[in-house]
Amino acid sequence: MRAAPERASTQVWAPWLRATHWALVAAVAVAWFSGEALLQLHELAGDAALALIAGRCIGGWLGGRHARFRQFVRSPAQVRRYAAEVLARRKKRYLGHNPLGGWMVVALLATVAVVGVTGWMYSLDMFWGLAWVEWLHRSLAWTLVALIALHLAGVAFTSWRHRENLVAAMFSGRKRPREPGDAD
Repeated sequence: MRAAPERASTQVWAPWLRATHWALVAAVAVAWFSGEALLQLHELAGDAALALIAGRCIGGWLGGRHARFRQFVRSPAQVRRYAAEVLARRKKRYLGHNPLGGWMVVALLATVAVVGVTGWMYSLDMFWGLAWVEWLHRSLAWTLVALIALHLAGVAFTSWRHRENLVAAMFSGRKRPREPGDAD
């Protein structure tokens, strides 16, 4: 019996990008679940998340094609057009991030950064005990949870829609090659 031929694939996500993605997932999860009960661990995870965000931002300017912000952060008009295509059930596949996914990356990175900065601020004497800093930190943490849920729903929907496992692609870095009708 012969083994089924492997489907051709192309490298999209670089190892550093995938490692940063999963390390950020871990840092956010540790920060969330440690909370005030394990404050030192919570702060360490927040610091790690900020460092990972800084590295991701550097990669967004200097990284490979699909890591660069200019490749996947599209104009509002392009995002509206893409959303209309999704609603019309047109299957336009992107090798990298689609226009909605690109802005989700920006929203997640920005929210994690501001959650981390407000957490750091709360550890400083000048901000310690200020209700608005704590409120902002907690509100943005819950906003982050909502964004993560939307992100996961978008990944699941796009994986289903294009018959392509995007979670596996974020582990392997590989997706099926560009096909006729694909965007990007």
